[in-house]
Amino acid sequence: MKKVFPKHHPSKDLPDQSAEPSEGSKPWPMHIRILMGIGMGLIFGLSSSAGGWSSWVVDWVKPVGTVFVNLLKLVAIPLVLVSLVDGVTGLKDLRKLSSMGGRTLLIFLMTTVCAVSIGLVTVNLTRPGDYLSETKRDELRARFESTSSGGLDNAEAFKEEGPLAAVINMVPENLFHALSHNTSMLQVVFFALFMGVAIMSLPASQTNLVRDLFGQLNRIILFMVDMIMILAPLGVFALIASLIADFAGDEPAEAVELLGALSVYSLTVVLGLVVMMALVYATLLRLFGNYNPLKFFSIMSPAQLLAFSTSSSNATLPVNLECAEKLGVREEVRTFVLPLGATVNMDGTSLYQAVATVFIAQAFGHDLGWAEQLTIVLTATLASIGSAGVPGAGMVMLVIVLQSVGLETAGIALIVAVDRILDMMRTVVNVTGDAMTAVLVDRWMGDTSTEINSEA
Repeated sequence: MKKVFPKHHPSKDLPDQSAEPSEGSKPWPMHIRILMGIGMGLIFGLSSSAGGWSSWVVDWVKPVGTVFVNLLKLVAIPLVLVSLVDGVTGLKDLRKLSSMGGRTLLIFLMTTVCAVSIGLVTVNLTRPGDYLSETKRDELRARFESTSSGGLDNAEAFKEEGPLAAVINMVPENLFHALSHNTSMLQVVFFALFMGVAIMSLPASQTNLVRDLFGQLNRIILFMVDMIMILAPLGVFALIASLIADFAGDEPAEAVELLGALSVYSLTVVLGLVVMMALVYATLLRLFGNYNPLKFFSIMSPAQLLAFSTSSSNATLPVNLECAEKLGVREEVRTFVLPLGATVNMDGTSLYQAVATVFIAQAFGHDLGWAEQLTIVLTATLASIGSAGVPGAGMVMLVIVLQSVGLETAGIALIVAVDRILDMMRTVVNVTGDAMTAVLVDRWMGDTSTEINSEA
């Protein structure tokens, strides 16, 4: 008599989960736990500053957040290498890869130009530089000029490399050196694409073992990401608490005064970032991706909250890849678009450069004409790609943009005080733009899952 075996299901490889947990015992969603960590960290950081023990927070709490970020960065490069090779070998057609790359870069370029333009319109409407008195301007310069000097040095070194430096830096001379530096992500992407194309070009009978190996490694690393994310609420709590302790020290009143002086500038940047996400990304998703923007932002919330906490696109990349999977983006698309975007697509940072440049000009009494502001659009767009992988890329971009319109780079000292906080917010836009691009490219590359069509 023929035996009938139950069909295999991937979940059967995991521990028995047949017993459904009761409604009350279900764990809270990840974005809720991260949000709780942010809130508790904010309260703890403010309490430590008011109580005069912020140094204790920096010594004993901040390392927990540092370890959490290091764990995310630890798996970021292996994940990019393995998942990108695995995704490319699944394409089975080199023309599809070139088409996907061209469309990805086109969207990156268009959204960057749009971000810079929004930044310029916003800062010209609010004119935050007019609210900064000459006394406060001189005080900020004296206080933070030494802090901004490192970015100036990196920018000068970058400019001396020549116009094709970005192309040269994209190709690694030593793979192991690229794998050991998170700032060399673009080099890892290049090698992974190169290796994936080579595997694709050989007969399948000769490469089956390698294909299976990368597929299995991909699953292992994704499981490692899940293990790391168990620590997310604690890590986020430590990051936010130590940020408050670092910023306010034991004199929160002084920090409040500093924020007050730069409040209009900070709110201008935030307003531009909100417009970029709520208007531009939502419109693109609806019109060209046929995707519900509210559903998109809901699914993306864990990656957005983590980006806010870590201020690092590379550290957020593993979680962004998982969110893209939940968005319905196919593996070959998300493993190509997101690592590339984490390196070269900086919509939030580009918008910030535009606002910061005009703010500094206004603070020093310079009115930039439309020709100079068009120069800002072009320079910020090119700099966002050319400075990829350069230490302190945001500061490097700003120096280049300032010099393109003849402003003194020492003006960076005016905005260093709130740069860390604004960096958290613009990183949210950066990772959101990467995921939005992945959705659009996935739609344009062919039919997607029924779930996406039904949820639009």
